[in-house]
Amino acid sequence: MSDANAFSGPVELEHGGVRLRAVGKLAGGELLGATAYELEPGAKWAEMHAHYANEELILVLEGTPTLHTLDGSRELVPGEVVSCLRGRRGAHRLENASAAPARVLIVSTLTMPEVVEYPERPNGGRVFVMTEPPWSDAPYDAEHGRIIRSFDIAAGTPVPPDE
Repeated sequence: MSDANAFSGPVELEHGGVRLRAVGKLAGGELLGATAYELEPGAKWAEMHAHYANEELILVLEGTPTLHTLDGSRELVPGEVVSCLRGRRGAHRLENASAAPARVLIVSTLTMPEVVEYPERPNGGRVFVMTEPPWSDAPYDAEHGRIIRSFDIAAGTPVPPDE
């Protein structure tokens, strides 16, 4: 029996009232990732962000989470499916403003390298650049290296700054 269950599989991360289950990885996915998120009342998941290499699909499993985009906010309902396209047109973040828990499944392509923009950060925002997922358990490859770094957009400098 697989541990890939959006409701009862092992919790990979718990932070700020949000529990994550990496069900895509547990199911053996290679080109698609899938993570089940459970948001307690009042919990928020992620800052507003836009992926430039990857597309995400949000499926509401339970509850009424609020989806925030650069165009505004709206409450989602169980069964609703939302595509977060690449670039700013797909920028998003989720929160649970309701009094009951909410569950969503987010499915994503796993294209690397990836650039993620955080447009609501101060001073014009930040970008996060990675050549492989930061949660990868792949061994470090000295020949190809690895980049996992955040940059201040306005200044064009890395965060934290280089020595």
